[in-house]
Amino acid sequence: MIACTAIALTTTIGCNSTPAPKPATTPAATTHYPARPTTPSPPFTLFHQTPEGSFTLVTNPTATDAEIIAIIYQLRDAAHTRTFDKLGIPQSKVDARDPMVWFHIYRGPKCAAEKYADGKLPCGDHYNASGDYTFGGGANHQWDDGALLHPTATGNDNQTELWDPNTPYTAPSTN
Repeated sequence: MIACTAIALTTTIGCNSTPAPKPATTPAATTHYPARPTTPSPPFTLFHQTPEGSFTLVTNPTATDAEIIAIIYQLRDAAHTRTFDKLGIPQSKVDARDPMVWFHIYRGPKCAAEKYADGKLPCGDHYNASGDYTFGGGANHQWDDGALLHPTATGNDNQTELWDPNTPYTAPSTN
């Protein structure tokens, strides 16, 4: 008994102690992605491209969030079906990606030059795109990610991820 008392005084473990219970595990949070919109993609133009594989696209200044999302899905479909030429984007540039290409979608041309402008940026010192699509990356040349961007006074502090980038692409149904 004296030995147990001595040990208890010098450590936090008593003679008949039981291990501390493990904390309850909580299930991982489930991310919910918005459904693919049925809104048609509005027209857009290739505003600028860089040799490194960055494409700046411009659409209507009044394009809705659903229309920006539709453009992102149109890019995703073109990436996986190799049909960028039909969209006025050089398929050969996309195929030459090393390791990825980026698409930056702007509502109107006013801020579109910010990715490559020298000097004062046209719309302030923050990123003003409305949507981004990224294709390719590292070992998985088919990886892709799409996001609707919500510009704030200090930049794109908020974004809505459109799908899980680690889930393989599934073509839209044609029904």
